[in-house]
Amino acid sequence: MPIKKILVIDDSPTERFFVVDLLTKKGYQTVTAENGEEGIAKAKTEKPDLILMDVVMPGLNGYQATRTLTRDEDTKNIPIIICTTKGQETDKIWGLRQGALDYMVKPINAEELLQKVAALP
Repeated sequence: MPIKKILVIDDSPTERFFVVDLLTKKGYQTVTAENGEEGIAKAKTEKPDLILMDVVMPGLNGYQATRTLTRDEDTKNIPIIICTTKGQETDKIWGLRQGALDYMVKPINAEELLQKVAALP
């Protein structure tokens, strides 16, 4: 099933706008959340085909939210791509261990992100 609806979880209004603008111009439907808690709630109600997850957020961080989503029966099959400023190899390994499918370091390369989304089954 191709990706149609994407949930963007990021506490930065600038980052959310950039990613949403990029995705909607390519025909994707987007839903946004400003933090991990809101993101988990929206993942359960909106049933997105993909989640783009920031890590550094107030409250529940992206690693915690990813772990919660990938261990929940309702959301465990939704692929998650972590999009964060945390660029250390250990950060990437930790993000993938939490259940993320992929990991991108900000600033996000628009073409790379679109390629990753398009390549998902």
